[in-house]
Amino acid sequence: MNPTLFITKKIAEAIESLYGVTPADGMIQIQATRKEFEGDITLVVFPLLKMSRKTPDKSAEEIGEWLKHNTDAVSTYNVIKGFLNLKFASSFWFDILKGVAQCDNFGQLPPTGKTIMVEFSSPNTNKPLHLGHIRNNLLGWSVSQLLSANGHNVVKVNLVNDRGIHICKSMLAWLRKGNGETPATSGKKGDHLVGDYYVEFNNMLTAEVNRIMEEKGIDKDEAEKQAPLLKEAQEMLLKWEQGDKDVVNLWKTMNGWVYDGFDITYRNLGIKFDKTYYESNTYLLGKSLVLDGLARGIF
Repeated sequence: MNPTLFITKKIAEAIESLYGVTPADGMIQIQATRKEFEGDITLVVFPLLKMSRKTPDKSAEEIGEWLKHNTDAVSTYNVIKGFLNLKFASSFWFDILKGVAQCDNFGQLPPTGKTIMVEFSSPNTNKPLHLGHIRNNLLGWSVSQLLSANGHNVVKVNLVNDRGIHICKSMLAWLRKGNGETPATSGKKGDHLVGDYYVEFNNMLTAEVNRIMEEKGIDKDEAEKQAPLLKEAQEMLLKWEQGDKDVVNLWKTMNGWVYDGFDITYRNLGIKFDKTYYESNTYLLGKSLVLDGLARGIF
């Protein structure tokens, strides 16, 4: 039941009963009651005065009184300078909510035949999901649900950034400082554990850069370029791209910890994906285009 349509129909009945006139389309103007007044919905009485041939307040009083005595939906009313503010009875709202509860597909529009992909979350695997990820997850899920309710076939997609120098930084720090620590031995969620080692790498790099700056009297940017730790992380990335067995196995292990941690967060948020893509499976396409551009002299 639509409250606006319902009350419009009842007001039309009131006008016919009181004044013997059928109001034309558009003459009954309904709006939300202003917050400073009591009521749920407001009738603008001025367009009806030619039919009532009475003052705005008198016309509003008569219509309000008729509604109060001829429908259980209206509990009270008040008149403010030609505006009739109507308050619906609790039973009216209860009947509406009861109808919603009994409708399995309330608000669901018919299928449009259109497929829409919504990509969201898209985290890195070197740190836990944070507040910004939660925001994007909830927005992505909400947009997906709204599109689905509008009749579209929605495909929810997560694109995971699971490769790159940032991943190697966590891996290298774990090799240096981890002593075989795992989520099981530490009691930490996997994404939090790997994130701790990403922070540890930055701490190690900062100490190394400061030492180089002091020893060689150079600035921070130059010292970072010379830092053996950063060079080692870059070499690890090259080994990963070359398929080095030890590097790839460590990458799979630590990413597995992160995915287990992500899954816990997604379950807690009530979020699911129809498809998850991984950058490690797609980056070669981009790399091949770059190499082709270099060979052809475009880049």
